Amino acid sequence: MRAGAPAGAAGKFPALDDFRLVAVALVVANHTRSAEGQFLWLLTVLRRVAVPYFIMVSGYFLGRDGWRSTGRFLKKTALLYGAGVLLYLPLNWYAGQLSPDFPRQVLFDGSFYHLWYLPALLLGAPIARLLSRLGEKKALLIAGGLYLVGLGGDSYYGLLPEGAARLYDAVFRVFTYTRNGLFYVPLFLLLGAAGITLGRRVSLAGFLVSLSTLVSEALLLHGAGVQRFDSMYLSFPFLMVFLFSLLLGFNQGERREVRRLTALVYLLHPWCIVLTRRGAGAAGLTGPLVENTVVHFLAVLALSLLLSHLLLLAPPPKPYPKARAWIELDRAALRHNVERLRSLLPEGCALMPAVKANAYGHGAVLAAKELNRLGVRAFCVAAAEEGAELRRHGVRGEILVLGYTHPGQVPLLRRYHLTQTVVDAEHARQLNDCGKKLRVHLKIDTGMRRLGVPAEQKAEIAQVFQLRSLRVQGVFTHLCADETRGGEDEAFTLIQAAAFCEVLGDLRKRGLSYGRAHLLSSYGLLNYPELGGAYARVGIALYGVLSGRAGLETCPVALRPVLSLKARVASVRDLRKGERAGYGFGYTAECDRRIAVLTIGYADGFPRALSRGRGKVLLKGTEAPVVGLVCMDQTLVDVTGIPGVESGDIAVVIGASGQREISVCDLSEAGETITNEVLSRFGARLSRVMV
Repeated sequence: MRAGAPAGAAGKFPALDDFRLVAVALVVANHTRSAEGQFLWLLTVLRRVAVPYFIMVSGYFLGRDGWRSTGRFLKKTALLYGAGVLLYLPLNWYAGQLSPDFPRQVLFDGSFYHLWYLPALLLGAPIARLLSRLGEKKALLIAGGLYLVGLGGDSYYGLLPEGAARLYDAVFRVFTYTRNGLFYVPLFLLLGAAGITLGRRVSLAGFLVSLSTLVSEALLLHGAGVQRFDSMYLSFPFLMVFLFSLLLGFNQGERREVRRLTALVYLLHPWCIVLTRRGAGAAGLTGPLVENTVVHFLAVLALSLLLSHLLLLAPPPKPYPKARAWIELDRAALRHNVERLRSLLPEGCALMPAVKANAYGHGAVLAAKELNRLGVRAFCVAAAEEGAELRRHGVRGEILVLGYTHPGQVPLLRRYHLTQTVVDAEHARQLNDCGKKLRVHLKIDTGMRRLGVPAEQKAEIAQVFQLRSLRVQGVFTHLCADETRGGEDEAFTLIQAAAFCEVLGDLRKRGLSYGRAHLLSSYGLLNYPELGGAYARVGIALYGVLSGRAGLETCPVALRPVLSLKARVASVRDLRKGERAGYGFGYTAECDRRIAVLTIGYADGFPRALSRGRGKVLLKGTEAPVVGLVCMDQTLVDVTGIPGVESGDIAVVIGASGQREISVCDLSEAGETITNEVLSRFGARLSRVMV
């Protein structure tokens, strides 16, 4: 039951975040309304959709990672509530609310009328997380039961028999209302976490019907005079499910600045009500600015938005990306490589960059968003989590998961609109048994003997197309000997291509539509572009590198390396002859030497195999060899003979400095491996910047 339509579809925008503006405006409207008249009272009921919406959004984001971020969410909520309590203490004092009952209000009701929502979240979120462990259906059933209990203490209070009313009165000694963290919040958190999507037409129709039902229910109960409060109705959860489903159908991307703005408006608007009324009184404008409900609402909302925006103009300090060790990505080089590789594409073929392994260490989000700007609309990753990370940062287009995904992650695939590879016939059946529609590409094993349905098993391949939950939108294979042209490598590559074409022909004979067929990766595009296909899954070549130096020397187009790796000098010190440095006395000075400590180590991906002089860096355009053993967080280099090296200087680990350059090929050769391994091991704590 996850969010919706394919990324890149028409009408997609950050709907969940944008609707926060509507919701917070409804909150302000609710607190600036006139209570007189049945129509205005009914508007107040309808305005109450705002808070359950905020709760459902919180549940949606908590549910995305299996509620693992609940602790962090509770900490942020507690800090926000603490700030709110302090902010409104003067108004509490002015209103005479600092009574002996005030501590109970702070814990359960909120220290000020609009702050009830925050302690309710602090209680409701742990309850919802605990219920989620029972499974989605059981959790919703129990939370729904709690909500029904809460109804009895709210809109249906007057219909209770006397004995039940006494039980509720006991509850009211702790909570002033049943609209709280026990009876109210868990249901909406879990509904948000469920991410229910029903299609746009169904959602719109359901929203209109449930809205009409809510209006009727509210008017009947209000007319009967049975309500204790008017925030909980039987039709409310249904209304919220349809509204949330409608927004999820449009949702793509995020607007974090809107989240911060609306949180501040929610927190500040009661003070803005006071300021507006005081200002209007001082200016003799109470009539137009306060007594006119609409104008009063607009004035308070405008002041709340203005003050919140001014507070956001002073953003918190951001970490300096070049403080320790970092990767620089050359935007011009990436664009150049895209253009050169596109020039090799056969007719009807598009780039499908491989951004797996954090884009070969370059930074998947940074690279994919830049590729989006260059018109790339298809990507491939190794794991579903990698695809989800791209989606969370607004990357558009098809994202194909190349590797195995456990059926338990089908909700993740659906939520983030990912296309899954079927790695064999059994995997196809497992995915199909989940009973949820999935977009898939079917992999054919033509000789790699790793993943895919063997090409000779044509009946098994055809059976995948008959599985009701799988929508096969592509078929592909992987060439395993395409790094060179000629000899045994070329012969085997052509055998693989022929086997793949034979599978496609068999599918056509059976009347099966297989969508997009693709078989080229980086070396395939460089060496065998005539094999064609709908996509070229370029990986290492896109970043201006090939697995070894020999490939670059025979490459048909000139590629430019995108990545540079740099680190700071932390300290410089002198060693006298015979002194030792590093773990295990890894270095002994044969004569007086000067060494520098660099802020990079094997935890960052700088290979430990480059210890004891096998590796080198550039400082001030001069080579400085690695001495001793590479440490987890630091590396020692010999800077004897390089004048002026001091703390804070920049060492180039990969890239150019002056007239010299160290390439990733140099590192891979010194470490006796391939460039792919060196690049993909660069760690997450290396900041990445596009230059």
